[in-house]
Amino acid sequence: MDDHGGRRRPLGGSHPAPPREERTLTTVRGVIDVDLPGPRINRHIYGHFAEHLGRCIYDGFFVGEDSPIPNEQGIRLDVVEALRAVAIPNLRWPGGCFADEYHWRDGIGPREQRPRMVNSHWGDVVEDNSFGTHEFMQLCEMLGTEPYVSVNVGSGTVRAASEWAEYLTRDDDSPMASLRRANGRDKPWSVRFWGLGNEPWGCGGGMRPEQYAEQARTFGTYSRDHGSNKLYRIAAGGNDDNYRWTEVLMKALGRKLGGDIAAEGDNTFQAISFHHYTLSGSSWSQKGSATEFDVDNYYWTMAKAVDVERILAGHARVMDVYDPDKTIGLVLDEWGTWFDVEPGTNPGFLFQQNTLRDALVAGLHFDAFHRHADRLVMANLAQTVNVLQAMLLTDGEALVRTPTYHVFAMNRDHQDAESLSLRFTTPAPVHRVAATDLPTVTGSASRTADRMLISLTNLHADEAAEVELDLRGATPGEPVATVLTADALNAHNTPQNPDAVRPRPLPGVTVADGVLRVPLPPHAFVTVAVPVG
Repeated sequence: MDDHGGRRRPLGGSHPAPPREERTLTTVRGVIDVDLPGPRINRHIYGHFAEHLGRCIYDGFFVGEDSPIPNEQGIRLDVVEALRAVAIPNLRWPGGCFADEYHWRDGIGPREQRPRMVNSHWGDVVEDNSFGTHEFMQLCEMLGTEPYVSVNVGSGTVRAASEWAEYLTRDDDSPMASLRRANGRDKPWSVRFWGLGNEPWGCGGGMRPEQYAEQARTFGTYSRDHGSNKLYRIAAGGNDDNYRWTEVLMKALGRKLGGDIAAEGDNTFQAISFHHYTLSGSSWSQKGSATEFDVDNYYWTMAKAVDVERILAGHARVMDVYDPDKTIGLVLDEWGTWFDVEPGTNPGFLFQQNTLRDALVAGLHFDAFHRHADRLVMANLAQTVNVLQAMLLTDGEALVRTPTYHVFAMNRDHQDAESLSLRFTTPAPVHRVAATDLPTVTGSASRTADRMLISLTNLHADEAAEVELDLRGATPGEPVATVLTADALNAHNTPQNPDAVRPRPLPGVTVADGVLRVPLPPHAFVTVAVPVG
């Protein structure tokens, strides 16, 4: 994660968003060719991110073995249970900016003997390294998820990265495998996703793209495959629409125009990442409140969220020039909303509330991810617990599932399904935001052998809509629909009211003569599961 200095368009004043009243009903028609599936939606686009930042690791995932909160070797069990319920596919760790000042040997061995360090990026607090490699890998095993390890390129060494891969994945009597056994783990772990640093243009080293490309090649070369473990190395790319980073990294692989692999081409990394956050404020120093916003601010946030589609398409176009067969993956390993911290909290801990607005931002992102399933292989929400657009919030023994969590739960069956093209044949209503026409009805769809899942979002703050979808090439069965909405745009869940925003059955959804009709309340996210034959 980063601390940027860019400017944003000023917005109107921030005030609580009042409850909105439904005023009219617009019909939006579209078509889904159910018998023409597209590329598979990689389950890893539903990935997550856990950094040593604020209360994400400590008090979030890890409470210590002496905590009265139910835990297994210090790992909080209610957090594990909640994340297993949404089939979390991968977890990125230890950062973020923290990754490029983290030295993995400080986090192994007896906890009482581990050296301390200063977490200079996030709160200037002392890190005791009580949560390290073994704890993270145990967490991944408990979650049933794949680890995504980000290595230290900024302040680390090639040798340290190489030895960490050996420590994690080698199964003989090599020096690092022997050290792992001495620390209590006999068998190696399986580690596939291997990040080569983080934001090298900023907190990860302040590098130029050409400089980082050479570093990525070197670190990728010495991050070895051991035994049957094969690393999927992810080079750290640019921010937002900095397509030059992507092009420099593609050239670093030795690809020729047209996509043929040149004789000097190599395979030192298999994917390229980028980062993109959604803000609503006027600048990175004034990002706006997570809960105190007006309707104009709400629409501006939605316009910023849909911009991810343009950015994904731009990176994909650059990659297609050098890799038309799409053998190199695109990874968005940090995304989400970023607002001002909650009043009275540590500014370096990035704790913000999570409202219905955040949930709709998540729905928009997943629609874009599904449409770019041919190139996008992974995405990671920032962050999983207690930081930024968190899935879960903890307060002592209390655990709160945020509105964003419910979007992941409702979209779960898109994971590894085949994407379907959802084409609107009549234009959705638009809301003018600055110089942009924001479509207020969006959606995406996927299918498995016997079922399809349709996700629909009505962004309009106070107008309902009805969507009619012609389901071609299949015989649809009885639909089951779920809606996530609330009376107010800024509604959110707390320990005192944990279900203020929660999924509910959506009545009135019908299918007849192959046409699916779905009523969309204002400011709502809806999923419809339809058996198909």
